[in-house]
Amino acid sequence: MLQEGTKGVMGTTGKETGIWGIKISGVSLPLYLVMLAILVVTIALGKLPTTMMGPIAVLVLLGNLFHFIGNKLPIVKTYLGGGSVFCIFASAALATFGILPSYVVDATEGFINNMGFLDFYIAALITGSILGMSRDLLIKASIRFIPVALISMVVAFFAVGLVGMLIGNGFADSVLYVSLPAMAGGVGAGAVPLSTIYANFLGVDSADIISRLIPATAMTNVMAIIGAALIARAGESAPKLNGHGKLMEKGNLDNTKPKAVKPEISQLGVGLMVSAVFFLLGQVGNYFFPQIHAYAFMIIFVVICKVTNILPQYYEDSAVMFNNLIVKNLTAAVLAGIGIALLNLNVLASALTWQFVVLCITSVVTISVVAGFVGRLFGLYPVESTITAGLCNNSMGGTGNVAVLSASNRMELIAFAQMGNRLGGALVLILSGFLIQLFS
Repeated sequence: MLQEGTKGVMGTTGKETGIWGIKISGVSLPLYLVMLAILVVTIALGKLPTTMMGPIAVLVLLGNLFHFIGNKLPIVKTYLGGGSVFCIFASAALATFGILPSYVVDATEGFINNMGFLDFYIAALITGSILGMSRDLLIKASIRFIPVALISMVVAFFAVGLVGMLIGNGFADSVLYVSLPAMAGGVGAGAVPLSTIYANFLGVDSADIISRLIPATAMTNVMAIIGAALIARAGESAPKLNGHGKLMEKGNLDNTKPKAVKPEISQLGVGLMVSAVFFLLGQVGNYFFPQIHAYAFMIIFVVICKVTNILPQYYEDSAVMFNNLIVKNLTAAVLAGIGIALLNLNVLASALTWQFVVLCITSVVTISVVAGFVGRLFGLYPVESTITAGLCNNSMGGTGNVAVLSASNRMELIAFAQMGNRLGGALVLILSGFLIQLFS
């Protein structure tokens, strides 16, 4: 029975109503505002801890707030990447314009760059995403879908480079700072490790690099979302080219769905260990072949284990559970951390030239057209091939895939979008280590 005094807060069914029914990451809005107020007072008093707990509180509370707002703003949520993009740029604005005190920004930068918070997130993301795929999907897709995606990426790579040469931007600068970040699979598992690879070889701070990478990732993501909606609409008038959510004209590849597991508390710790060990294997591979980044080795080892079925189901499920836990609860925090610690809005503003916009358009248009044409040759429906093998490989990873597929009403193809991002992104990371040496 409800206690007296809760009228207007709880309905007759026991559910929160009104303003209490608005929730940010599971917390009612009034209570969330109290939490934010406590954070603001702590920062104002100069008492925010500069150890782990301080930055975590800042990133979780601000990240979830900005992510919530971005998903509610009409134009932002539909065409500009929603909460993910808004979270990055709103957080970056707090740091760039001095709204956050310098000691908070410094502590957050240390947590992101020196304590390995991003490594922790990326390890869970890579391991869980790949082990969560169906083995049959991974093998069957390699015959048709993977070649289409890779051919499209290669053509787009050279197209951006050649256009860059024609407009005076240069081949090297165009492919390193527009083409590769556009195809790297988003921010967390794409632009961030890519910036680390560049920074290691150039001997500069990764913050300087990522401020040049994120504009391309964000811009091509926006274009991919808009393009998916337009292509899906145009496909309605061409029934022979449109699979209406079915990728292949023949075969049963579309019946393979990504793995879904129910959370089990006892396995979360196992998933943490599995992710950590794969991360360590990446470090070992990087020791013997320093030209190839540890993240790339990590992806390679996970794919090998998945294809050869070495890991028992229990451990795969554990990694998927841990990945779900981390992605669900820490993605907004990671995005806020990227904005505060790694994105300089002044550098970003200087990157938005007409040449940059032309190169982003070149990347999206080329990868789309090639994916549709080559997909047709490989027995795929051109509309679906264009969206999954093309546009999704110019989106911001998982969140970008959801936005692209939602815009085209083809969410059932999420497994292919994820696969193209992860495998294509892995190749981008592997090649980037060689290309940065070749062009620098």
